[in-house]
Amino acid sequence: KYFYHLFRVFFKTTLKQRQTQEQLLQSPVPSQFMYTFFILSAGLYINFLLEYFQLSIADNFWLQYGYCAGALAAIYLVKYIGLKITGWLFNVSDATDSYIFIVFIINKMLGIFLLPFLPLLAFSADTLHSSAMIISWFGIGLLLIYRFILSYGAVRKEVKLNSFHFILYILGFEVIPLLLIYKLLLLIF
Repeated sequence: KYFYHLFRVFFKTTLKQRQTQEQLLQSPVPSQFMYTFFILSAGLYINFLLEYFQLSIADNFWLQYGYCAGALAAIYLVKYIGLKITGWLFNVSDATDSYIFIVFIINKMLGIFLLPFLPLLAFSADTLHSSAMIISWFGIGLLLIYRFILSYGAVRKEVKLNSFHFILYILGFEVIPLLLIYKLLLLIF
């Protein structure tokens, strides 16, 4: 039932979406399991990315996987807490809750999307491995663009927001931290 509602919210953006969102929010245990699944699958995918680009953090594959999953969980926990505090401070809790909901839905779908790529990245030959990596990047990019479009629409309903300010937010809180982490990893390793 949770998967049905999850896919329904993901693929439909109608007025009934609010009712389905409330149904998803009323089942916290499956939601937490799905988010844990996202952390585990995305952490493993990041681990395979580090191996692919030969940027290993640790000598042990499973220790590095733990670092990747832990870092991903910490990043999204800090983001969640920061958005909740920002929504409370500026009295836009509805907008931040909508944004958080969209981010978490897309992340759960990303965890499901990455699932077929993980065995391919783990056990395939070089040509299939490279093809799976490129296809997964394309899919992740599409999901992130879809997330930005949905979140812009949801936040714009709640707060009077200029598209320029939203682009600044995306650059400031989504892109620049990733570039800083990348630069830090290059300096360290």
